[in-house]
Amino acid sequence: MRIAVQLVEVLAVFVVIFYLYCRSPAFQPLTPDWPRTRGKVRLYLVFSGIAILGNYLGVPVVEGQAIVNARAVGSVLAGLLGGPVLGLLVGVTSGIHRVTALGGAAALAGAVATTLEGGLGGLVHLALRRKPEQLMTPKVAFLTTLVGEILHMGIVLLLTHPFSRAVAVVEAIGPPMIAMNPLGAALFMTVFLERQREEDRVGAASSERALKVAERSLELMARGFRPEVAAELATIVKEETGVGAVCVTDTESVLAWSGLGADHHRVGKPVASRFTAQALDKNAVVFADGVQQRYGCTLSPSCPLGSVLIIPLQVDGTIVGTVQLFEPRGRRFLNMNRSLGKGLGTLLSSQLLIARYQEQKSLLVLSELKLARAQVNPHFLFNALATIIAILRRDADRSRDLLIHLSNFFRKNLKRQSDISTLAEEMEHVGAYLEIEKARFEGRIVVETDVEPALLHLELPAFTLQPLVENAFKHGISTMLGPGRVSIRARRVEGAVLVEVEDDAGAWVKPADRAGLGMQIVDKRVKNLYGKEFGLSVEFRPQEYTRVSLRLPAEGAPAP
Repeated sequence: MRIAVQLVEVLAVFVVIFYLYCRSPAFQPLTPDWPRTRGKVRLYLVFSGIAILGNYLGVPVVEGQAIVNARAVGSVLAGLLGGPVLGLLVGVTSGIHRVTALGGAAALAGAVATTLEGGLGGLVHLALRRKPEQLMTPKVAFLTTLVGEILHMGIVLLLTHPFSRAVAVVEAIGPPMIAMNPLGAALFMTVFLERQREEDRVGAASSERALKVAERSLELMARGFRPEVAAELATIVKEETGVGAVCVTDTESVLAWSGLGADHHRVGKPVASRFTAQALDKNAVVFADGVQQRYGCTLSPSCPLGSVLIIPLQVDGTIVGTVQLFEPRGRRFLNMNRSLGKGLGTLLSSQLLIARYQEQKSLLVLSELKLARAQVNPHFLFNALATIIAILRRDADRSRDLLIHLSNFFRKNLKRQSDISTLAEEMEHVGAYLEIEKARFEGRIVVETDVEPALLHLELPAFTLQPLVENAFKHGISTMLGPGRVSIRARRVEGAVLVEVEDDAGAWVKPADRAGLGMQIVDKRVKNLYGKEFGLSVEFRPQEYTRVSLRLPAEGAPAP
């Protein structure tokens, strides 16, 4: 009876150690491919430690020739949780320690038995690994250890000499070890499963809240990652998580703040936290728990915030900002909020990607509609035909040339399939348009072109140049009573390419609402393709000139 009580005490120590392991960051919840290599290393260290500790805390019997111990719990559970290799490794490690450190007549039999028990747990793991709900149960742990301990007694009888001593050893260690070790293994598995269930509950609650945030922010994020969107997003995340404060930033400054610390964490201020810089630089979730690593506010010594979880937001692999969850000093950062924050990063990044896709899709549709109208523009077509008819009466050859130019212009519109063109193709397309316009204005206009030859191979969105030239005639030259001039230039400027279309009418008026749709489409297509630093700009001086400049990246242009 005394030996059984001592074994219970040993098992209680083991359970405490395993409980602490399950509560530590090293614990990894059960997943379909669990445990991976790192998890198996952790399990090896934990269960090898438990098995070796079982040697030291065991109760010597039969004049010190054998030890009543709980070593089998470590090797069997290692095999059940990690597979046969892990079970055998733990068994071999603790068995070698048993023989070399403690000795005794039954040492070799114990070492062999412990190794085989680890292998037995591994075989059960292989048999049930596709059914983790059956494998990870106290019942399986109990039965596996029970069979292992019965096997253990048989090995003692087989390997311990003389046989009379083997019988004495089995009589001393058999009843307590066969009774208590299976109960200990079942208790271990119960602790493991309870921790697993807790993780599952946290994950389920986090998923539910994350889905609520996603539902509330779906239409919001469709508007893009903007300051007004960030403010509403911060409010939604704070309401759903209940944290002390929520901050939304881009890569440089604070876009929105909701909650504690709003008096000094103000919108528009540059990102100051080293944790934010770390999250942006490494594209990784950063957590300062307020205990081992404290959040130190650099803006105010009286800031009430003590911990932070920072989640980077990205679109197509590019970081666009962060969402940050803060808790005040003295309040523990709940595991649910940690899990929720990490899930939110994925959901919000996905929504931003969808928003970007929808924007590009809308722009494409809008562009196609505009191009469809330009392809059969009745005003241009009627004006061109009227001009050709008028010229036909006095110059048939000129009329034939103009019909060829008109045919080429519409053929380009109808047959161009790719969304990418070269500057040479754009100039050719515009050239047909210009020939017709020059004939229409009967010598009143001069068209000048100054394009670096090396830039003719520059790639740019198709139908980019024609709307700019058409705009110069429609809203510039056509308003003049006297002669006019249109210039088309392309040159390298400060690492970029600048394409300019200029007229000397100076009649440009900033478009309102949907006016100037063609130029808007050109600007948005260029920005979506190359970035916000590229696109259209307009300079004008009334009655003197209007200059539309298109800034493009120089990477696609061959060196001069």
